[in-house]
Amino acid sequence: MNDLKSAKFCKTHIYEASCFQLLDLAESEMVENQSRLLTYRKGETLIKQGAFASSIYYIESGLVKVYLEGGSKNLILNITPPRNLLGLQAVFEGNNTYPYSVSCYAETTVRTVDIAIFKQLIRQNAAFANRIINNLNESTAQIYGRFYSLTRKQLHGRLADILLCLANRIFKSESFDLPLSRNDLGELTSMSTESVIRLISEFRDDGLIEMNGKSIRLTDIPRLQRISELG
Repeated sequence: MNDLKSAKFCKTHIYEASCFQLLDLAESEMVENQSRLLTYRKGETLIKQGAFASSIYYIESGLVKVYLEGGSKNLILNITPPRNLLGLQAVFEGNNTYPYSVSCYAETTVRTVDIAIFKQLIRQNAAFANRIINNLNESTAQIYGRFYSLTRKQLHGRLADILLCLANRIFKSESFDLPLSRNDLGELTSMSTESVIRLISEFRDDGLIEMNGKSIRLTDIPRLQRISELG
């Protein structure tokens, strides 16, 4: 597989919840005892923007989108794969509601951990707290990059960003089955569904990608990277 360097903005946390590795045995048992395993179907909502934040979500399997609700049109902040945490922004004092909504692109299994437990771990385990802060900082930096892509790049650059993101950060492969509809891709890139369909056809005709039903393969990653960089 070629080195995929672009589209670092789409994933929630690069540490993939390694904060749990910093817990001692007693702390790990406390998390285990205060957690629940839940499964959501495709299209179901895990987190509702503005709802009281009672839990942190750890994604064990599946794929979700994190988004801001805004009337008739939502703004997708990122796509989040397994081994990542959701809801950390509600951990800190002065904020007891979720700042975004989360729904499933595919069937998703999550482990919910009582938010009070997270706060306790942050108070008593400095290494754990430091990792959580690093995760939040990385998430913020990625969202900044996402806003730059949406506001400064042209349509071709935005689509190239998303395709590289999916290959590099989500599926870790040049070939994958696309769980997102054309409408989902439109929301991710702030494009109309018609524009997404047209650009996908252009990319396919130009030899940048191959598609067979839901399956997609990035066939010219260096050119996609140049399109992403040039915007």
